Amino acid sequence: MTDRPADKIRVALVFGGRSSEHAVSCATAASVLEALDRDRYDVVPVGIAKDGHWVLAADDPEPLRLAPDHEPQVDGGSASVIVPTSATDRTLVVHEAGQAPRTLGEVDVVFPLLHGPFGEDGTIQGLLDLADVRYVGSGVTASAVMMDKAMMKTVLAAAGLPIGPYVVITDRDWRRDPAAAMDAVGALTFPVFVKPARAGSSMGITKVASTDALEAAIEAAREHDPKVVVEQGIVGREIECGVLEGRGTDAPRTSELGECVVVQNHDFYDFEAKYLAGDDVRLEAPADVPSQVADDIRSMAARAFEAAGCEGLARVDFFLTDEGEIVLNEVNTMPGFTPSSMYPRMWAATGVAYPELIDELVALALERRTGLR
Repeated sequence: MTDRPADKIRVALVFGGRSSEHAVSCATAASVLEALDRDRYDVVPVGIAKDGHWVLAADDPEPLRLAPDHEPQVDGGSASVIVPTSATDRTLVVHEAGQAPRTLGEVDVVFPLLHGPFGEDGTIQGLLDLADVRYVGSGVTASAVMMDKAMMKTVLAAAGLPIGPYVVITDRDWRRDPAAAMDAVGALTFPVFVKPARAGSSMGITKVASTDALEAAIEAAREHDPKVVVEQGIVGREIECGVLEGRGTDAPRTSELGECVVVQNHDFYDFEAKYLAGDDVRLEAPADVPSQVADDIRSMAARAFEAAGCEGLARVDFFLTDEGEIVLNEVNTMPGFTPSSMYPRMWAATGVAYPELIDELVALALERRTGLR
């Protein structure tokens, strides 16, 4: 494979990565690989192994599917992919041991299907910006700030959006005086949720009912990230809204709302509940909420998207309390993206099918100029 067919858009799917969400990223790639219309797109699958090695992956979704008995991962022993770092030479090059390098030519757009640090957090976005390559999703700033839950809350609060009480425990705080860090959490009402500041897919999150379990929960979160956020538990329904960037100068578009309902066997919507639990969780789209509440949530989702400077797509998560209070939980710049994930489900309920959603994201990326914007 060298230059792309003249009548097709060449899309490089980048997936895997170094974060604890490697398997989730592979599962996302499986779904997108299967859904891309090969009459419209020339697809180049590029995997990033857990050690950070970039490889040319097989164009086959089956080994990438996530199941209770199968955790997919990128084969780091495949042919290496050398990515461009120059705006004047943007070709992908493949190198195999004992063979001369071969070019794959240029790609029109990169679809980074990476979740978590070292991908969703602005790092790959910066690499692609260096090479003037267009890509799906938010740029460096929005990706980095929304990945860091502490920074995200600062930005959203500054925009006048409602967020819940929280405490940040930095690596320095914990190493200098763990007791003082835990004392600071006393300002919150238990139960609390202890989270890695820069992780997703509910990795490393613990629900803590009292101070007795707090230290162990912080240490568990620190296995994923030395920076930890402790959030006051909010009793309410988990409501989500999908956002798509507007075309041209249009305002962001918002989807029908979705609701995550934990039916059994889980205290909250954790990793197993999200990806492996089957009937333990029910995802409903559209969510059954009053029309005025739905309008308010959609408005807040669009405001959060713009306050963060997001591009392409985002999923904005809320709590809706029994008293009708709306609390913004977080903004995800690369949400779960299998057909069964909430983001595509909400857009399907809005009338945008999964393949159309992929087409729209690629089109938005191609319309966007490179460099500062």
